[in-house]
Amino acid sequence: MAINLVKGQTIDLRKNDKGESYDLSSVTIGLGWDVKQQSGGFLGKLFGGGKEEEYDLDAIAFLLDNNGKVANLGRSVNNNGRHINFFEGDIIFFNSLKHPSGNIWLTGDNRTGEGDGDDEQIIVKLDALDPKYDKILFIVSIYQGRQKNQHFGMVDNAFIRAVDSKGHEIARYSLSGNSSYNGMCAMTFAEAYRKDGTWKFRAIGDPHHTDSFVDILEKYK
Repeated sequence: MAINLVKGQTIDLRKNDKGESYDLSSVTIGLGWDVKQQSGGFLGKLFGGGKEEEYDLDAIAFLLDNNGKVANLGRSVNNNGRHINFFEGDIIFFNSLKHPSGNIWLTGDNRTGEGDGDDEQIIVKLDALDPKYDKILFIVSIYQGRQKNQHFGMVDNAFIRAVDSKGHEIARYSLSGNSSYNGMCAMTFAEAYRKDGTWKFRAIGDPHHTDSFVDILEKYK
């Protein structure tokens, strides 16, 4: 059975509380969310109301070295006239879905949160990662959250979870109904890090006012 984490709690990704081993040949970090329902009453439902506008939450991963820094910030490319920074570096995000090593990638960019289960997934081959990578930081941000006046206080059932390669859920960290997230458009959700020859997973849940991971990145450059 998966462990429901609280903020700051750390678990061993290799073994569950019964001492059984998980298969870390690949680990899926799943991100999910729902948009809060409006209380529009009968007329609201009749005329198509009852739901907030779509929210685009983005999953991002920073690969950190043993100094706690992103060593490779990638490069800038011109994609059909659109300038993209941080391409093919140690940052996984919607404009750079796969790490050059092939050992960590984002499965896609869900822009609505519709559907059950994970809305976005980052898959990591932990055991195949170069030893120079000591930690993976998982960030989530609301795309154009400041511009659209959207924040985490308006999102329901936000969660991050870790699942092993055989589909066994290892841990889940949920965020819901916390007033301290009002006005916050990004969050440092969780981290996986090396410790004593194994991988640990820690729930963080630190919110940020910014809606851009680039602002959060400043601390890790």
